[in-house]
Amino acid sequence: MYLVAQIYGVGLITARLTGVDFVIGVFLGLGGVLVCSSLGDIRAVTWMVAAGGLAAALSTADGLLLTIANALSHDSYFRVVNPAASAPRRVALSKVTLLAVALAAAAVAAQRPADIVFLVSAAFSLAVAAFFPALVLGVFWSRANKWGVVAGMLSGLYVTAHQMILNEPWLRQVFRVSAAPSLWFGISPIAAGMFGMAAGWMAMMLVSVLTVSPDAATRCYVRQVLRFPNGR
Repeated sequence: MYLVAQIYGVGLITARLTGVDFVIGVFLGLGGVLVCSSLGDIRAVTWMVAAGGLAAALSTADGLLLTIANALSHDSYFRVVNPAASAPRRVALSKVTLLAVALAAAAVAAQRPADIVFLVSAAFSLAVAAFFPALVLGVFWSRANKWGVVAGMLSGLYVTAHQMILNEPWLRQVFRVSAAPSLWFGISPIAAGMFGMAAGWMAMMLVSVLTVSPDAATRCYVRQVLRFPNGR
């Protein structure tokens, strides 16, 4: 969602600078993002950029695209699906994945699903619900294990997404929700990450306690490498 927000912003700025339609601006901006990704550094194309805001949006979207593409091609494909894949094959898959993700994000952004403030806020809300409990407990609680991390991330995502889908008009339309909106404590759906984070904490702690604890080698690694990387 944060990638969609960045490309949304690129489209707005490009449309304002060039006077073209917003949808055309989105895909023109996407071309700039792909150029940045292929060159590997936003400084290489600063001569193409007419505004600092556009440069910032291009740079952020570039990094997000590379991260998503590498995660899908390396962490998902190479580590899980085909560990024997050669380096050239992984690189080619990464480039194809990058293009596919970029086009998908641009297609969503071109629909103007919501204002950019909601997209950015919702992205951070989902991120804090999914990752914050796992990052903190994974490093500073020696009893945390992989099952607890998975349970915490899924719980946080579910609670946050549920509140957004139930209460945000355009998400209600997309998922054809007929139930009445229900805000918890009157808090806006873009801030639902606070509920998701709480759910993630509880789920991760509960599942970690009920399942097998990490072995001594894992606990030693977490302590020496993650918690105290300099041995202090």
